[in-house]
Amino acid sequence: MFITDDIKYVGVNDKEIDLFEGQYEVPLGMAYNSYVILDDMCCVLDSVDRRFSREWLDKIASALEGRSPDYLIVQHMEPDHSSSILDFSEKYPECVIVASKKAHAMIDAFFEGKVKAKRLAVGENDTLALGRHTLRFITAPMVHWPEVIVTYDECDKVLFSADGFGKFGALDFDDEWACEARRYYFGIVGKYGAQVQALLKKASALDLRIICPLHGPVLSENLSYYINLYDTWSSYRPEDEGIVIAYTSVYGNTRSAVDYLAKALTERGCAPSSVIDLARCDMAEAVEDAFRYSKLVLATTTYNGDVFPFMKEFINHLTERGFKNRTVALVQNGSWAPMAGKVMTKMLEGSQLTLCETVPTVNCALNDKSRAELDALADELTK
Repeated sequence: MFITDDIKYVGVNDKEIDLFEGQYEVPLGMAYNSYVILDDMCCVLDSVDRRFSREWLDKIASALEGRSPDYLIVQHMEPDHSSSILDFSEKYPECVIVASKKAHAMIDAFFEGKVKAKRLAVGENDTLALGRHTLRFITAPMVHWPEVIVTYDECDKVLFSADGFGKFGALDFDDEWACEARRYYFGIVGKYGAQVQALLKKASALDLRIICPLHGPVLSENLSYYINLYDTWSSYRPEDEGIVIAYTSVYGNTRSAVDYLAKALTERGCAPSSVIDLARCDMAEAVEDAFRYSKLVLATTTYNGDVFPFMKEFINHLTERGFKNRTVALVQNGSWAPMAGKVMTKMLEGSQLTLCETVPTVNCALNDKSRAELDALADELTK
C-alpha cells in the first residue's frame, strides 16, 4: 500500500492478540505500523512485534525490489515496535540505525549488545537527507516513553507520529476511529497530557498533509478533526457534555440507588450518557467514558472501612492519569458505618475537580431519606 508516490506501508495486523500490553482488550486485534521511504537512499521507519518479524521483512524486501535499506529509523522502543530490530540488522548488516541517544541505549539493553549495526544518534531538528526527501526529527519525550522521536518528511509533508494518533484494532476492520483512539489514548498516553501538548505545539508549525502513526490507520483527510481531539484530550477538557454513573454493588442496593438517580436525571431532561457496573465492564472503556464526559457520579459500598475494590481501582486509574476539570458526585452505601464518601473524597484530593455538595447515603437499603437525597443530587447535577 502506497501512502505517497515514495512512501509505502509495510506494517502487519495482529489477529492473535487478546490483551494489548497485557491489560487492554482488543477484540479487533492490533496493527503494528512500519513504513518505507523509497528515494536515492531508502529508509525503513520502525519495526514490528517479533512474532511478525518474517512477514515484516518479506514486505520490506518486496517494497525495496532488490535494493537494501540505508537507514532504519527507530522512533519508539516499546517491544511492539522494536523487537524485530535484531532480525532486521542481521538481514541488513550495512543499514544504519537512526534513533535518539536514549533509544540507542535501550537497543543495547533489550538485545544485550547483540545489535552490531552502525548507529546515528539524532535530536531536536536534526535532519537526514535521502534525496528528494529530507527528514526532520522532533523529540517527543514521555509521549509516552522518554526516548521517543517523531519524524517529519519535508517533501511529502508527512508526520510519522510514533504512538501519537494511534488506536486499537487491526487495519482491515472498518470501525469508528474516535472510540478506540480515545480508549487507547487515555489508557496508554493519558498521564502525559503536558508532554502531548508540547508536541502538538511543535506540530502546529508544520505543514501537515498526512499523519502516519504506529498503530491504527494513516490519517490523510480532515486532519484538524484528529488534532483537535488530541488537543482536547491532552488538555483534560471534557469532550462532550454528559453524565456518567460508575458504580459497584454487592447485594443490589447500591444498584437500586443508581437506578433511582438515573431515572431522576432522565426526568430532569438529562439522561445519563452511560451507566457502568465496574465489576463487569472493560475498565479501560469506563476510564474512556469518564474522560469523555463533563460529569461523573461515583456510587459504591463501604467495604472493610474503605471502598469496594473495583471502585478503588477505577479511581486510581483516573487520578494517575490526571483526571480533572470535571464535576464529580459521590453516592455511598454502608450498613452500619458509611465511609465510602469520605474515602473517595480523600482519594480525589488535589485533582482539580468540583465535588457536588450532596452526598446521598444509602443506609442498608433505599428509604425515603436516601431517595430525597438522590433527588437533591439530581437537581444539583442538572442545575
